[in-house]
Amino acid sequence: MTPGHGSTVDGVLRRSARRTPARVAVEYRDRTWTYEELDEAVSRAASVLLGEGLAPGDRVGAYGHNSDAYLIAFLACARAGLVHVPVNQNLTGEDLAYIVRQSGSALVLTDPDLAGRLPAGTRRLALRDADGSLLVRLPATPAYDGPEPRSEDLVQLLYTSGTTALPKGAMMTHRALVHEYLSAITALDLSAGDRPAHSLPLYHSAQLHVFLLPYLAVGATNIVLDAPDGDRLLDLIEADRVDSLFAPPTVWIGLANRPDFATRDLSGLRKAYYGASIMPVPVLERLRERLPGLGFYNCFGQSEIGPLATVLAPDEHKGRMDSCGRQVLFVDARVVDENGKDVPDGTAGEIVYRSPQLCEGYWDKPEETAAAFRDGWFHSGDLAVRDAHGYFTIVDRVKDVINSGGVLVASRQVEDALYTHDAVAEAAVIGLPDATWIEAITAVVVPRGEVTEEELIAHARENLPHFKAPKRVLFVEELPRNASGKILKRELRERFAS
Repeated sequence: MTPGHGSTVDGVLRRSARRTPARVAVEYRDRTWTYEELDEAVSRAASVLLGEGLAPGDRVGAYGHNSDAYLIAFLACARAGLVHVPVNQNLTGEDLAYIVRQSGSALVLTDPDLAGRLPAGTRRLALRDADGSLLVRLPATPAYDGPEPRSEDLVQLLYTSGTTALPKGAMMTHRALVHEYLSAITALDLSAGDRPAHSLPLYHSAQLHVFLLPYLAVGATNIVLDAPDGDRLLDLIEADRVDSLFAPPTVWIGLANRPDFATRDLSGLRKAYYGASIMPVPVLERLRERLPGLGFYNCFGQSEIGPLATVLAPDEHKGRMDSCGRQVLFVDARVVDENGKDVPDGTAGEIVYRSPQLCEGYWDKPEETAAAFRDGWFHSGDLAVRDAHGYFTIVDRVKDVINSGGVLVASRQVEDALYTHDAVAEAAVIGLPDATWIEAITAVVVPRGEVTEEELIAHARENLPHFKAPKRVLFVEELPRNASGKILKRELRERFAS
C-alpha cells in the first residue's frame, strides 16, 4: 500500500499538537481544548466511530449545529479513513433524505433536536448533549492507533449548494484539501497570532476549509460560535478577543445596517474576509469608510475546488472593488468561450480551473462529472472577465444572466445600481418570462424605509443604460438564502414566474 506521507486532513491537527501542545486550539461556549486535548479527542472519537461497525471508505453524514463536537467528528472521520458528508442543518423532508440516500451514508451524526427529522430507519449517533453521545463516550474509549489513510483517499463528499439544481457530492481527497489549506494560509495571511471567530455553519466549506482547518494548521486559537449573531460578534471584537472575521455579504450587510454600527469600538478588528456570494460594491464602500484601518479580503471559489480559488487582498482593492482577485497558490484559471478557447482579456467568458485542490468528480454522477470536467479543466459555470494584470471579476452565474430582448444583462450590475439607493436593504435581480422581452429584468427588493417601484426604476435608469434597468420591482420581507448566505434565485424565479 502506498504510504500517505502525512498529507492528510487529520495530520494537520496532529502536527500542530506536537508543535504547540499546550496552546488553546478551540473555544466553544464554556469548553476549551488545547491542541493536545483536541488531538486526543479526535483519536478517541475515531475509535467510537469504528466501534459502530464502520469501515474505511464508509460515508458518515453530519447533520448538526456548530459545536466542538462537530469539528471533532469531522477530524475523527478523517483519521479513521471514513468519508464525512456534511449536511445543511436547515434541510428537512425530501431534501434531507436525498443527501442521506444519494451519499449512501451508513451512519448520521446528529444533534438531538435534529434527529427526528432524519428519514425513518437511518442509523444515527448523537454528537452531544444526550446519553451515549460522541462527547460523552470519549473519556471511556481508547485512542485510535490504526493505519493512517492515504493522501489520495476520499475524506469528504462536499455537496454543492444546489442553487440551480439538485446538489451534487464533490468527492474531496485528503490531498486536495491539504493543498487548499496551504493556498488559504498564504493568500489570506493567516497566522498563529490571529484571533479568529468562526460563526458560519461548519457544514459549509468556506468556514471549515478556508478558515477553521487552516487556522488549526498554523496553531491559532479559534472561537467557534453557534451562529453569526451580531451582538455576540461585536461584543467579542470590542473585548479584544476577536481580530479576524469571515462572513458572507448578508452578515456584513446586517452589521452595516445595525443602528450601533457607527458607535461600537471595532478598532481591534484587523482582518475582514468576505465571500460565499458576491458583495455589493456600495456596501463594501460603506464598510471601508466606517473602518478605514481594516484589511478586507475577497474570497472566491466554489465547493468543487475546496473552495478557495481567487483572493483580492487589502492592498489590491483600490480601483478594482468589484474584482475577486487573482488565483491562489495551487490554482490555475482561464476564461474561455463556449468552445473552450481562451477569450481576450476584458471579454466575458466562463472561468475554468485546473488544480490539485479540485474534487475527483461527483459522487455516483458520471454524466455530470463528464460535463463539468472537459479537456483537463473544470468548468465552473461562472461568467468572468480577466484583466491584463491577472485580476478576475465575476460577472454572474452563467445560468443567472438575463436575456432581455436578445441582449444579455448581468444581474450583478443591476443589483449594484440598486444598492446605491438608501432605501434598499437587499436586492436580487432575476429574469422572468416575458412575451415581449424574452426575460423581463425584475428586481426583488427588501426595502429599508418608504420607497416605491417607480422610484427604484427611475434610480436605476439614472445609473444604468435604460435597457438594463428593471422592468418591475417586487418588494419582499426577506430573500431566500442557503446557510452560506447565497441568494436562491431559483426559488425567486419559481415563486414569481406566474
